[in-house]
This record gives sequence, structure tokens and C-alpha cells, in this order.
Amino acid sequence: MCESAGTHFLGYSREAGRPGVRNHLLILNATGLTEPTARRLHAMLPGSVLASTAYGMGLIGFDAQRQLATLVGLAANPNVGAVLILSADRLRSESLLTALQSVGKEVEAVSYQDVAHDALRMTDAAFRCGAALMRHISRQRRSPHAISELIVGMECGLSDPTSGIAANPLMGRVTDRLVEQGATVIVGETLEWLGTEEKLACRGVDEQTSEAIRTAVLRREAMARDAGISLTDTNPNRANIDAGLSTIEEKASGSVAKSGTSPVNGVLAYSEAPWGKGLYLMDAPSYTPESLSGFVAAGAQLLLFSTGIGNSYVSAIAPTLKLSANEDTVRNLPQQIDLDCSSLIAGTSGMEECIDTSLQTLLEIASGTLTWGEAVGEGSESISRFGESL
Repeated sequence: MCESAGTHFLGYSREAGRPGVRNHLLILNATGLTEPTARRLHAMLPGSVLASTAYGMGLIGFDAQRQLATLVGLAANPNVGAVLILSADRLRSESLLTALQSVGKEVEAVSYQDVAHDALRMTDAAFRCGAALMRHISRQRRSPHAISELIVGMECGLSDPTSGIAANPLMGRVTDRLVEQGATVIVGETLEWLGTEEKLACRGVDEQTSEAIRTAVLRREAMARDAGISLTDTNPNRANIDAGLSTIEEKASGSVAKSGTSPVNGVLAYSEAPWGKGLYLMDAPSYTPESLSGFVAAGAQLLLFSTGIGNSYVSAIAPTLKLSANEDTVRNLPQQIDLDCSSLIAGTSGMEECIDTSLQTLLEIASGTLTWGEAVGEGSESISRFGESL
């Protein structure tokens, strides 16, 4: 598989930053007016991936800043070999081009103003650019890279008791192993720290980090309270409750197990890149599509995602490795679950064996093996909003 099993993977070297585990052409659509064209081009360019926002104009303040940062982060992700930007407004395209200058990737942009506001002309011009970019990146080849070059996002969705009992603790042990080997891990879903925030805060590398953990949880709790939302009925959601989880604290205690025991080096804003190696928390929504895109925009090349009852959503840009400790789910969803860890519940495998299997599978995916989500084309990206548009 690679130069040294368990320590290296085969990835794509980049002019700047970490290596990619994929080599995508990213169609990056920056305005709602051009989204239909972007979807048409995505269909016309097999093998491309699409990230799109319908809110490119009229954004202000923190919302505008995070939207731009997330678009830039998605384009800068190591798994992206080249970028084709579409926009209704040339200034919007130019702001993205300027922000991506230091990334060292091939980038082309087409705006409505370049094609006399004709969607069909835009389709033709952008298709020609996209085809050239795809041919260009097809010349790149994989080479060995150390596991320490990986950023891995940890997620759980549609959890059940097996998630907290086995799958998420396994992810936590994988987190610790990755951190020990010099890799970087990001854990998000802020609201699912509720009830465990003091234990997390005790792991902060300094008081500033510890206080940031507490503040992030209290802010999200206040958001729900001010909106008149009962977290008992919302998180866990009805599917979680039906699966056997009763309270947000119960769900949180299982969810934060993904973070393992390593020190927390910092709390990231949504889509903010880690400033070093080790474990980071991301203050971000718990909703899976937004959470995964936040990790990817922060630079995660791989995502490890546990589910109790099944969750088909995956990132378009970063391979999303699905694991479950629920024997029924593994049996019923053979084209969704990449890693069966139900043996932990059955007692037929030990934790150390499952850690080794998980890391080996992670490196195989990093080296080119498709996840089920990739094989069946489930991938998408969803960018969070933080305010009203003008």
C-alpha cells in the first residue's frame, strides 16, 4: 500500500502546505445567480467536485468574513488540485483569486461580466477552462508522505448507545494515536460538549483555551434558550431518542469521547485552520453538513464519521470514512459503512486490534481506496451562515 505500513500514505505533493489524499478539480461557485451553471458544469466534467454558495452578495460583518474564509478554505484544501471559480460578479471572483494566490494551485475564474451575462456562454467558456485544468492535474502522481502530514476531522451523526459505548471511544483512541504520531485532529459539534465542558476545559493547554471552551458552549446554549428551543427535544433529535439516547448530556458524553485524552491546543472559529499540530476543537454547528464543511475548509484531508443508525452524508472534497459499532446497522447498510467495529460490542475483538484496523483503513483511504460515500457519489458541501443579508 505504501512505503511503511502504519506510518505513511501515498498522496499528492503541493507547492504549499500539506499533501492531498485526492486530486480534485473543484468547481467553486460564489454566487446564487451562477449556481445552475455550476451544477451543469459539474455534470459535464466527470470527476470534478462542486462547492457552492447561494449567498455570495449582500453579506456583511462576521457573516461575510466567514463566508469568504470558508470558500477560500475549501479551495485551499490539499485535496484540491485546481480550482474553477464561477461568479456573477467579477469583483467577487477577484477577491477569491487574490486570497488564493499564495496557495500555489492552478486557478481560473469566469464571471457573468466576462460573457455578457449569458449563462450558455459562461458554460462554454468555463467548460473549456475546466477541461484544461483537469488535464493539467491528471499529470500529477502520488508519492509517500508521513501520517504526521494529515489533518483528520472527527464527526458523529444519528448516534445511538453503541456510538457512545464503542464507536466514539474507538475514535478517541485513534485521535490519541494520530496526535502521538504528529498528526492534527479537529473535533467540532460545540453543542454536544454541553455537560462535559468542564472536563474538556481541564484539557486546555492554557487558561485562554480552557475559557474559550466554556464560552463556546455557554454561547450556543444561550442561543437555543433565547430562541425558545428546548435542547431536550432538539439535540438529541427524535431519531437519537428513538435509538435510545435520552438527554443532551448523555449524547454529549458519548460525542466528546471522539476527542480522546490529548491536550486541547486551541478552539477554532468555523472553518479556521489549526495553527499547529495536535488536537483542536472547532466552535461550529452540530448539523453534519455544516460541520464537515467547516473541517474541510480548515484543511482536513480526511474525515472519520461514526453513526449508530446510519447517516449517508459525506463531504465532496474529503473522503469520509464511516464506522459503526451497531451490528444491525453494519448488516443493513453494507454500501455505507466502511469500517465495522461492532466486534467491540460483541466482545470478539479488543480495542487495540480495532485501533490498528482503523488506522490501517484510514491510510488505505488516504492512499486512494474509495470510501462507500465516494463510490456512490454522496458528496456535498454546506457552508454555515452567521447573519442576515442586505
